[in-house]
Amino acid sequence: MNFLELVLLAAIWGASFLFMRIAAPEFGPIPLMALRVGIAMLVMLPVLRSPAARQQLRTHRWPLFVVGVTNSAVPFCLLAYAALSVNAGMDSVLNATTPLWAALIAAAGFQVALGRQQIFGLLTGFAGVVVLVWDSLGAGSAGVPLAIAAALLAALFYGFAVNYSKRRLAGVKPQVVAFGSQCFAALVLWPLAATCWPRHAIGASIWACVVALGVVCTAVAYLLFFRLIERAGSTYAASVTFLIPVFGVLWGAALLGETVTPSMLAGCLIVLVGTVIASGRFSGMRIRGA
Repeated sequence: MNFLELVLLAAIWGASFLFMRIAAPEFGPIPLMALRVGIAMLVMLPVLRSPAARQQLRTHRWPLFVVGVTNSAVPFCLLAYAALSVNAGMDSVLNATTPLWAALIAAAGFQVALGRQQIFGLLTGFAGVVVLVWDSLGAGSAGVPLAIAAALLAALFYGFAVNYSKRRLAGVKPQVVAFGSQCFAALVLWPLAATCWPRHAIGASIWACVVALGVVCTAVAYLLFFRLIERAGSTYAASVTFLIPVFGVLWGAALLGETVTPSMLAGCLIVLVGTVIASGRFSGMRIRGA
């Protein structure tokens, strides 16, 4: 049962890149992500029924604000921006470098020593990124390099949030972290979204993608993720990171007709191998997103 839920979670988070690829050109990155976090916040409002949850939200409002910005608001917008120029599959693979950045930030900013295995994994993972993006840098639109940089920067923000939340939100109920982060992300993004809201009519199919992003890929996905943590442990739940790119590539190829090149497959494999090697010590960290 846990394995089926793990695969379902990977499929859901992999689909988020598909929905961003479809909806970002119509809404723009910031309005789209403002809707995503706003919808997720509303769906997760029942979390506040508990007085203990409300107290934790008040007590930890500043760390939750930081996590909301670094684990949702900023990386969500960066990934949506990347989706304007790169396909859903590549966006999801670049996002899978999160554990590599988490390991680097843990060593550089949180005084966590890296062993030889972690260093080898980091070098392997970043070599995979080079293989993955090499062809794209020499072809396609001028926006592709910026899109790749945005996706990698989003993963870096996730890596920071992983380390920060582990130290500043230890003991806080996972559901409170999920709700609080989406709440503060919405507070940050909605004023910005109002300044660049699309003026043209948005089709029903695009709105369906937005609802799916907010309800399924954010609210429901977080609930599944935290239930897996409770049932199978944080290390097992975090292994979803290695499955998300598989579904990101599959959904993009099956539903959007995206081309999967040999270099993309090779780069994806190298990134995942490097991530598995490097994240052995960090796979228990609980915050991530897509």
